[in-house]
Amino acid sequence: MKIATFNINGVNKRLDHLLSWLAAAGPDVVCLQELKATDGQFPEAAIEAAGYGAVWLGQAAWNGVAILARGCEPVLTRTGLPGDPSDTQSRYIEAAVNGILIGSLYAPNGNPQPGPKFDYKLAWHQRLNLHAAALLEAGVPVLLAGDYNVVPEPRDIYPTRSYDGNALVQPESRAAFKSLVEQGWLDALRKVHPQAQLFTFWDYRRNRWQRDAGLRLDHILLSGKLKRRLTGAGIDREIRGLEGASDHAPVWITLRE
Repeated sequence: MKIATFNINGVNKRLDHLLSWLAAAGPDVVCLQELKATDGQFPEAAIEAAGYGAVWLGQAAWNGVAILARGCEPVLTRTGLPGDPSDTQSRYIEAAVNGILIGSLYAPNGNPQPGPKFDYKLAWHQRLNLHAAALLEAGVPVLLAGDYNVVPEPRDIYPTRSYDGNALVQPESRAAFKSLVEQGWLDALRKVHPQAQLFTFWDYRRNRWQRDAGLRLDHILLSGKLKRRLTGAGIDREIRGLEGASDHAPVWITLRE
């Protein structure tokens, strides 16, 4: 079973890229982020023609998350994180697919920091951590995948001082991610590649893709029941090099049946 996460950065703008990648990579499940489309603008027909059922949570111009499943319909279980009824940003969706509960998430960027956007980022991560703990306590196989907007460690970013003030690398951001993992989640990509420098995002500015000046922002976390099923993980970096590509590349894992 192959499960992937991909910040598509505009699902309609980059639909051709998405469909080509689906055909070539053949993932069984895909978590998408940054749809940048309302519910009515989601390309349901094209996704269905590619062989995938889908659930999604859209938002005009910003945010938006989805879960695709090859050959079946995901069973929607949740839209939005609990804990703040006033939060209307489309950043979390959850569905059951083939016996696995899957969360697709797009965490807040948090810039500029300090300020209200950074405060919202930390509060959102706190809500995510609380929900993740409840999922673990339920004892079902769970996978949380998406753009966490956190660089976990210094080795997850190219050598630079230009990000020193960025919300993605702040001690509070890293502590939130570390606290989540320490609940008992497995960082699948880092488990399979324990020593490698891994990037999943390259900013459009300053030729960062051409210089391989990247960051690791996209993560797939596995609950205890899935850890022993992990057989592989990788990054489809070549997708980032396409003309008009998203600034993220797909991240994928494989699980034993």
